[in-house]
Amino acid sequence: MASEKPAEVLLYSYWRSSSAYRVRIALNLKHIAHRQKFIHLVRAGGEQNTPEYRTINPLGLVPALVHGERTIVQSMAICEYLEEAFPARPLLPSDPAGRARVRSIAQSITSEIQPLNNLGVMNYLKREMHQDDAAISSWYSHWIARGFSAVEAWLSNPASGLYCHGDAPTLADCFLVPQVYNAERYSCDLGPYPNIRRIAGQCRSLPEFDRAAPEIQPDAVSLDHQGT
Repeated sequence: MASEKPAEVLLYSYWRSSSAYRVRIALNLKHIAHRQKFIHLVRAGGEQNTPEYRTINPLGLVPALVHGERTIVQSMAICEYLEEAFPARPLLPSDPAGRARVRSIAQSITSEIQPLNNLGVMNYLKREMHQDDAAISSWYSHWIARGFSAVEAWLSNPASGLYCHGDAPTLADCFLVPQVYNAERYSCDLGPYPNIRRIAGQCRSLPEFDRAAPEIQPDAVSLDHQGT
């Protein structure tokens, strides 16, 4: 009797979305075969606002992951789902304290840093609050500094290994690298964060992180990157 064909894993993504970037890294680290469908967040008013995509995610955000008949949204929930549905090559430690530490770092990034600097907030500051580029950059840098100062402290005590937690990548690294990418994009000063810089560099030396990088995604190739 022929074995049942595995359900397809489909990721709705946008090349510059840090939330989608996290999930791309996790999929690569876990060696999960998947297909991407691209949702341009800027073109034509944002493809995330179309009725078709709102049936996938009523919030109109990326990423969204479809696995068979299941649809999962929010990057942390998606990564946790991947851990449970595809237990090989785990991205969470085996001990409760270790799992809590990794989740604390990841949640601090996804809850305390990224939401204050996402596309919707930046557009509101510019269009509704009439802030210029200098003011927006100052806003961005403020929240990066606040969040990265805490993450740097956690990476120092207890001391991390090659990565955020030990000598193998975890979900904390999946979340850290996209936030470092964003900070670099806005020319934030990363000098005060030697552990963050070291770990991000270590992660970027791995092919799984490299393949997830924004600029090499298929939907980035033919785009004018300015303003996207």
